[in-house]
Amino acid sequence: MDSAALVRRYYDALDEHDYETLEAVLSPEFVQYRPDRTFEDRDEFIEFMREKRPNPDTDHDLESVIAEADRVAVRGRVIEDGATLFEFADFFDLSAGEIRRLETYSR
Repeated sequence: MDSAALVRRYYDALDEHDYETLEAVLSPEFVQYRPDRTFEDRDEFIEFMREKRPNPDTDHDLESVIAEADRVAVRGRVIEDGATLFEFADFFDLSAGEIRRLETYSR
């Protein structure tokens, strides 16, 4: 699977609440840095998405996906009930066919 397809699979798993697929695409050493918090490993991130996500019924509308080798940049919007909650930019570092690191910026 190419890097852009892997990242699209990540967003699909989030939107569909498919936590088995989410676990499969994230490295065990996965970390995410975002303005409001940092997740230090895959299990912590999945637990948050499964049980503590403030807006669980959202969709990610990807406006652009730019992939180069093991790096992917995504710009998009998080949508709930047809309304934009916020815009985001995600920067992924991949390794061995898994997502290892994610930096998220939002407005």
